[in-house]
Amino acid sequence: QVQLVESGGGLVQPGGSLTLSCVASGFTFNEHAMSWYRQIPGKEREWVSYVASNGLSTRVAPAVGGRFTTSRDNAKNTVFLRMNRLKPEDTAVYFCSAAAIDYWGQGTQVTVSA
Repeated sequence: QVQLVESGGGLVQPGGSLTLSCVASGFTFNEHAMSWYRQIPGKEREWVSYVASNGLSTRVAPAVGGRFTTSRDNAKNTVFLRMNRLKPEDTAVYFCSAAAIDYWGQGTQVTVSA
């Protein structure tokens, strides 16, 4: 029943921007903190960001600090990741995750390359 559908990825040049979206269903969205993770093939999944259930508190990983921002729209069951000043090392598949729910969607590919 739980669904997490990520979108918004694509190919972007270094220094560019993308906004990722994740539409959730199958649980009470506004009761769960939401996080973004990313994964490069062959490497461990890396935590990227966190936003509290009410959207009032956010955290981002040091590797993306100052460049990425996360937010949510509880009326639309959607969490966002705004990515600015992208670097090649940001290339990964990006996943959203709901606190206390062990479910992963298909992710969305972000490729940063000249």
